[in-house]
Amino acid sequence: MVLTSKLNGVMLGSENPKALGEFYNKIFGNAGWQQDDWYGYDVNGGQFMVGPHSEIKGTSKEPARIMINLECKDVKADFEDMKSKGAKVVAEPYQPDAKASPKVWLATMADPDGNFLQLSTPWE
Repeated sequence: MVLTSKLNGVMLGSENPKALGEFYNKIFGNAGWQQDDWYGYDVNGGQFMVGPHSEIKGTSKEPARIMINLECKDVKADFEDMKSKGAKVVAEPYQPDAKASPKVWLATMADPDGNFLQLSTPWE
């Protein structure tokens, strides 16, 4: 049997959710919902939350394990914007296969906890 549930969002735990929430406020705009150290965002219909978690200490030990993918029309422009807002550069904008998919661009950034965010043009 195939699971029929719908993935509706991501919850990101942090030892320092306030700093992470302030970072994502710059990226996504002010949280649509905030209570104490919890921040909730509606990112074009996808739900994204940041909050405290007792089992999380320090920065991400394996940041490439899960990447938060953000589809955008202009990877280069969004990359520069995110960099100016404090995102750390992991991979500058590049084309993974310029011959087969010349319109596809990717770039990878990291948030203050080291979690990876990947910018991507729509895949065709």
